[in-house]
Formats: sequence, structure tokens, C-alpha cells
Amino acid sequence: MTALAHEAPEAAMSGSDLDEVLWQAWKAMELPEGYRAEIVEEFIEVSPTGRYSHGKASNALRRELVLYLDRQSSSFRVNNDINVIHRRKVWIPDAVVSPESDDEFITDDGLGLDARCVVLVAEVVSPGHDGLQRDRVRKHRAYARAGIPVYVIIDDYDDHGHVTVFTSPSPEEAAYADSMRRPYGTDITIPEGPAKGFVIGESITGPRSSDR
Repeated sequence: MTALAHEAPEAAMSGSDLDEVLWQAWKAMELPEGYRAEIVEEFIEVSPTGRYSHGKASNALRRELVLYLDRQSSSFRVNNDINVIHRRKVWIPDAVVSPESDDEFITDDGLGLDARCVVLVAEVVSPGHDGLQRDRVRKHRAYARAGIPVYVIIDDYDDHGHVTVFTSPSPEEAAYADSMRRPYGTDITIPEGPAKGFVIGESITGPRSSDR
């Protein structure tokens, strides 16, 4: 997917003023079917629905995560296509793990789920410079800044395919202190949280390929 970044009008304004401008603009947007809009750092990013390989990986991840949490009799569930909101930022991850009883975390305006209840987010990286920068860099900072404990990246474009799991967020530094990275075809295990022990392997990513 290619992101179209729309900056707020150039004017002297505080960070909170800019956040409010972006927030109001995001709420007023009317997008054609198949597109979504997120507020990532200081931009509204509009992107189309992912290509087949993107959907295949994200659907496989969610399906296996649901089965895993069910086997653990977990009180957490997996969502997608849901707004995760942190202050005046909005993200739509490919997978979100949050409490099954999440009524208290629905934002007052009903637009989404407060990020403070989210224990894991996952993104399947989109092609193109904007897609790579969004998932690898901008969302990495955004999710860490929100204190989301686990961030999973499934990345076809990282040296023929790698999965990276980030943990130990530092909101002040907008970074994760710990990470694990494994090539496609090699299992990687979520190390903490309700999904602890969940394995991301070839059934989700497909094999490592020199064609990627």
C-alpha cells in the first residue's frame, strides 16, 4: 500500500493545537470504499486495502492468535479493522489484542478503543517507501510512545522476509528497548503478555523466498 500523507496547514501552532486540527480533519473525512485513514505522528495517512499477500498473512495471524487464546482460556480477544486511539492519534493495526470485556475502554465518542488496554499490535508491512517507513519507523515510535507492550512486524521486504517482535516500550524515548528478529521459515515466539508462547511461523508468513 502507498500512503498519502496530508499535512496540516502550515501555521504557528502548539503541538496540542496541531493534534486537534488533525483530529477534527480525520473525523470529517469521507473515504471511498477500500481506503482507511490513520493519524500517525503529525500526519493523516490514507492507504488502500492491502494486496493479496498482505491479507493472507494478516488473516492467518489473526486466525491462529484467536485459536491460541481460546486454548489458553484467555480473557483477551483479537480484533482488526478497529480504531486504536491514543490521545489525538488513531491507528488501525492488522491485529489488536485487547481485553474481551473492553466496554470501559471504548472512547467517549465511540470512535475506537483506548490504547491503554491494548497488549499487542501487529502490522504486515506494506510495499513502497511510505509503507515501509510507516510500519517500521513511524508506527514503531507511535506504539512505543503509547506504551503498547508488544509490537509485531511481519515484513516481506526485510531481507527476503523477517518477523520482528518488539517489547519493553519506553514512552519517553518513543522506542522499544528489546526486540527479536527471525527470518521467514523460522519460528519466533511472543515472550510476554496474554499471547506469551504464541509462535509465528511458516503457516503465517509462508517460506523465506529469494523472490521477495
